[in-house]
Amino acid sequence: MQTLLTDRELLESLAVDVELILRKHIDAADGWQPHDLVPWDNGRNFAFLGGTDWAPEESELSETAKLALTVSVLIADNLPSYHREVGKYLRTGAWWRWVGRWTAEENRHEILIRNYLMVTRSVDPVELERLRMEHMTKGFRRPAMHLLEVLATCAFEEAASAVRHRNIAALQENPQVTAIAERIALDDELQSVVFADLIAAALDLVPDQTMRAIADRVAGFEIPTVTLPDGRSSDEVLAEAGVYDRAKEGELVFAPLLKRWNVFTRTDFGPDGQLARDELSSGSSASPGL
Repeated sequence: MQTLLTDRELLESLAVDVELILRKHIDAADGWQPHDLVPWDNGRNFAFLGGTDWAPEESELSETAKLALTVSVLIADNLPSYHREVGKYLRTGAWWRWVGRWTAEENRHEILIRNYLMVTRSVDPVELERLRMEHMTKGFRRPAMHLLEVLATCAFEEAASAVRHRNIAALQENPQVTAIAERIALDDELQSVVFADLIAAALDLVPDQTMRAIADRVAGFEIPTVTLPDGRSSDEVLAEAGVYDRAKEGELVFAPLLKRWNVFTRTDFGPDGQLARDELSSGSSASPGL
């Protein structure tokens, strides 16, 4: 039977890995500036500063694009809650530096999209602020998890966010929205790789324990959602629009990461890890073609 490590022991055992993975990530993720993607010449004052307030006819975006970008702003803007939920598990050494780096990257995504929406008058700024206040006040809290579950969840969440932003780019709304969505999707993918590489290191260290965490988080995966003014959930509306469909999570979110981890070809699992892997094989579309 494989030894089970506590969260503290895992943090210590994987400390060198997280340091190396963080350095690699920074080298890959640096080199772009959010302000470069905002068409500042389009901006003008609102009535408070002597200009004119927003009117619906000013928006040149489709309803799908407006909804998708609004959801991206609100999810990213709830960053303090996500920072707290991730940070409480990783408050040491290079782990904590990664939390700070991840938080800063997520924050610039929100800043970029909101600046674009305001400068181009693509959405009602008063309504967006009302939604933002409601969403932030409601906050976000995860169920209690162990470290490996947190890492697996974050890998899946960032992969899901990348899918959502790739699909926003695929709308071909206009060159600016496409560029913004593609840039954020790339960041999401790079962030997912950090968490995925940590899971890979954990699989080598404690394969059964890590496999159990992966299987449990696939079974319990939930994307961050926003309640829209009409009472519907954002995941329902985005699925209808073809931007993010939870029915495709097995194929688009789980399967690529499971393949990256060689989940279905590894030979180092004991009975507990094999049982967890069997649950994935028999229970979902998480393993097509693997």
